[in-house]
Amino acid sequence: MSGSEEHLSSSPEETRALGEALGRQLRPGEVVAFSGDLGAGKTCMIQGVCAGLGIADQVNSPTFILINEYTGRAGGQAVAVYHFDLYRLRSEKELEALGAEEYFYGQGVCLIEWPERARAALPPRRREVVLEYRGPQTRRIVLSSLSLPTPHFPDGR
Repeated sequence: MSGSEEHLSSSPEETRALGEALGRQLRPGEVVAFSGDLGAGKTCMIQGVCAGLGIADQVNSPTFILINEYTGRAGGQAVAVYHFDLYRLRSEKELEALGAEEYFYGQGVCLIEWPERARAALPPRRREVVLEYRGPQTRRIVLSSLSLPTPHFPDGR
């Protein structure tokens, strides 16, 4: 995916299917940030992404624990999948204490709900998914890739 793609979903099944297609495109080391109001379909889409990554486990939002870990497949290899829900994040320091930088710059796939709670901590190179409520079943979904100027890190990240 390059640039930006816009989709209109008229059901949770369509949202999951779009997520599944995205999941099949992901490779180890990728970060995907999912933004949208409560009930916009972030978790629904992430369930599809996880299906596309071959995860058979039930995928729920880790609202009270901040992160769930699954094992999937990306790029033909086994990969750790980290599902973050930052809704209840009290500060970026709390995310730092979790060791988020190691997750974000590691070889797993990171799926992040409520990324606006820690935007400064996110890698500049990431995919973004914005879900907008358009009606009881309808969602506008915009997928884009960000490749902001990368700061120089001594360890080569």
